Amino acid sequence: MSEYLNQLNGSQKAAVCYTEGPSLVIAGAGSGKTRVLTYKIAYLIEKGIHPSAILALTFTNKAAREMKDRISSIVGYELAKRLWMGTFHSIFSRILRAECEVLGFPRDFTIYDAADTKSLLKTIIKERQLDEKVYKPNVVYARISNAKNALITPQSYAANKDLIESDMYAKMPLIKEIYQTYFNRCKQAGAMDFDDLLLYTNILFRDNPSVLEKYRTHFQYILVDEYQDTNFAQHLIVQRLAEKHCNICVVGDDAQSIYSFRGANIDNILTFKNNFPSCKIFKLEQNYRSTQTIVDAANSLIRKNSRQIEKNVFSENEIGQKIEVLNGYSDYEEGYLVANKISEVRMRDHEGFNSFAILYRTNAQSRIFEEALRKRNIPYRIYGELSFYQRKEIKDVISYFRLCVNPADEEALKRIINYPTRGIGDTTLNKVLTTASLHNDSAWNVICDPLKYALPVNTGTASKLKAFKELIVGFIDESKVLSASDLATLIVKQSGVVADLFQDRSIEGTSKQENLQELLKGIAEFCEIKREEGIENPSLSDFLAEVSLLTDQDSTSEDREDKVTLMTIHAAKGLEFRNVFVVGLEEDLFPSGMSKGNDRAIEEERRLFYVAITRAERLCFITYAKSRFRNGQSNVCSPSRFIRDIDPRYLNLPADDFGSIGMQKARESVSAGGMQQKQNRRSFADRQPLEVSIHLISK
Repeated sequence: MSEYLNQLNGSQKAAVCYTEGPSLVIAGAGSGKTRVLTYKIAYLIEKGIHPSAILALTFTNKAAREMKDRISSIVGYELAKRLWMGTFHSIFSRILRAECEVLGFPRDFTIYDAADTKSLLKTIIKERQLDEKVYKPNVVYARISNAKNALITPQSYAANKDLIESDMYAKMPLIKEIYQTYFNRCKQAGAMDFDDLLLYTNILFRDNPSVLEKYRTHFQYILVDEYQDTNFAQHLIVQRLAEKHCNICVVGDDAQSIYSFRGANIDNILTFKNNFPSCKIFKLEQNYRSTQTIVDAANSLIRKNSRQIEKNVFSENEIGQKIEVLNGYSDYEEGYLVANKISEVRMRDHEGFNSFAILYRTNAQSRIFEEALRKRNIPYRIYGELSFYQRKEIKDVISYFRLCVNPADEEALKRIINYPTRGIGDTTLNKVLTTASLHNDSAWNVICDPLKYALPVNTGTASKLKAFKELIVGFIDESKVLSASDLATLIVKQSGVVADLFQDRSIEGTSKQENLQELLKGIAEFCEIKREEGIENPSLSDFLAEVSLLTDQDSTSEDREDKVTLMTIHAAKGLEFRNVFVVGLEEDLFPSGMSKGNDRAIEEERRLFYVAITRAERLCFITYAKSRFRNGQSNVCSPSRFIRDIDPRYLNLPADDFGSIGMQKARESVSAGGMQQKQNRRSFADRQPLEVSIHLISK
């Protein structure tokens, strides 16, 4: 038996060694699911399965890298590098680049991030002379994204009465037209957004049975991490790829399904056995992270949910202290209570600041805690601050790279046509875009031949456009012979970006210069890694393909400085801290007021609280305020029902709200709430999330 298997407990080992047929691994919080996935892949390779026949899907590049590194240490780098391992989007992007011709896209298609998508939607809304206060780009983006994740194309959207009625009710009846225009413009620009990577993969497999057969034959084993977070499109692709060999292993925890707002559907994991009736279920129930008290408290909370896979998570760590519930008279006092408690615990237990995390339901809550921490001279960092690749100077340079690889990329062109300043203003740019739209062609083609398209500009402006075109064409010619690193250096110099940035001698300017140097260093390192993998002349296209697929978590730096971490609970999933404060436990805040009257939404909010509690290793604190300043006024607040959901044996409760009489009322409230939930459940029983079949993807 392989030595690494001896590191596993009985349940983990059973899950790893079961290799023939479908399996569902229910992994409780802190139960070592990453180790199980990693060892299972290593075990398959040691059994003689070729690495390239194994498809492993994750939700972050960071998770994929860590798993691949662990696998390399067991089976060796040469074997591990042949694995098809990565995020859903990176793997499907790889398939689409290989098969894109049948879909009418160039191999070097651009991948739009959220900022690109919103920018294009803003342009379309403006072109249609619509009110941005009504057609808010963020809202329009969310509706289109949800449609794509449900595999609804623009044609299907326009034919869907429920969606059209919903848009009419929201006073946005033209969403269907905006969606169609956006869809067309992306294709025209040779671009896909993140949602398109899933949508087009489904279309590819639907319309090309031979392509589907090729990949489902090739992938003998499929493993999926965090299956509770998959949406309909991801679930359908995985299901179709697994239909031939049926050697599929999905790992996840239904109790940690918290991303329905991104399209994640908990039913995918709850009904997995229905899709694969011969599926074997393994339960990883030992929590290695938290104290027994924290685990028991979390268990008592999540038991209140009706829709779940039964499991009994336990811990053999120390019993630990009860969860302390703190209340403040106001949200400001709540902030100071937390800051003071951090100082108290740090002095008493000699903990570093980086052992503390403050987790909140919404980003807006951070301000009060920031103020309180600053006044106590407690250093902190906000997790999920602007990532490196979202900084303006980096996005500007990346846009030059994108335009060299794909000149039809309208968003990249809009960003750098007048950066550094070259006398091509908004008026000229709008004329170019309007002309392109009129001729149903790309802005780049209009710039390349303004006479053909009768572009209404004077001679001086035409000359400036010609100079810009020649600059980009020169970069395109150089890209055929230069490596990504050499080409990037050439572009930042000849475009004038270096000269522009180095004129600024301020502290902010110096920071931008350092960021540019860091980008060039990163590209050089990328080229070095690719050469080690056997790619002699890595291209800028290869670099862009990798960078464009970075997720929020991948882009967040690993800050090991001694600082308290502030973050939303959604961002905290997958992380752990010695001491955790879960703040703002009030009705209408947590659970969110938007979940009122909806059992499914309340259960997800409860799962979110479960995730927050189980981030803690040693100490967990829950806080709430009796009044909170919201919408311009101070509002009286009630403690969250979720506090009452936890067995009081595991809590230190404030006597004023949760004394002996208070707890009796709390129990009565929970009991009454349970009866009400049953009644609500009947009325909501038939109200399922939108189910869309593959046939709804119109050609």
